[in-house]
Amino acid sequence: MKNINIAIDGPAGAGKSTIAKMVSAKLGYIYVDTGALYRACALYITENNIPDEDIEKSLPNARLSIKFADGVQRVFLGDRDVSGLIRTPEISMAASRTSAIPAVRAYLFETQKKIARENNVIMDGRDIGTVVLPNADVKIFLTASAEERAKRRYKELAEKPDCPTYENILEDIKKRDYQDMHRETAPLKQAEDAVLVDTTKLTLEQSAEKIIEMIGEKL
Repeated sequence: MKNINIAIDGPAGAGKSTIAKMVSAKLGYIYVDTGALYRACALYITENNIPDEDIEKSLPNARLSIKFADGVQRVFLGDRDVSGLIRTPEISMAASRTSAIPAVRAYLFETQKKIARENNVIMDGRDIGTVVLPNADVKIFLTASAEERAKRRYKELAEKPDCPTYENILEDIKKRDYQDMHRETAPLKQAEDAVLVDTTKLTLEQSAEKIIEMIGEKL
C-alpha cells in the first residue's frame, strides 16, 4: 500500500512546524521538518566558514542525520544533537540564504524523498508541494500576516536574555519572505493544487483541527 504524504508549505513564522507536529501526532504520521535540515546545513557552513564554492564538496563531511523519537525529529551533525542550536535568528537568516544554493538542495533532496517513500509523513518547508513531493496526497499552503508571525516569534523568544525587539523580528521576517520568494532556485510559492490556510486569526489548536478536517476530506 502506498504511503500517505502531506505537504505543508508557507513563509517563515506561519506556525508550520508546530501545527504539523500537532497534526502528525494525532494522525500517527511521521513529522519531517525540512527547515531544520536546511538550518543544520547553514549551521555547519557558518561554524566552519565554508565559502560557497566549497559547499558541495564539504557537505558530506557534516555527517548530517535525522532520528525520530515518538514521531519527533532530532537533527544531528556527526554525534552532536543540534536541534536547539539551529533555532537562533542568525541561523534562520543563514538558512534562507544557503537553502537557495543548488548544492545544498541537491544534498537534502534525496534524503527527504526517501523518508516520504518509506513512511506516512507530514513534511513542511518552502517547496514541498512544488518540488520535493509534487504528487503529495494533500497540499496545504499555510500563512499568516507578517505582523502576526512577528508577534508569535517575539512571544516565543521573549524569555531569552538576548531576545530581539518585535520591530527587529518583523523586519527579519519581511526580509526572509522577500529572499524566499525571489530566490532563483525553488522559490516559495503556493502550488496550484494546494489549499490556502490563513492562521492569522486562529489559535494553533484551531489551525491543527482545520488541517485535520481537510486531510480527512481529501483522503
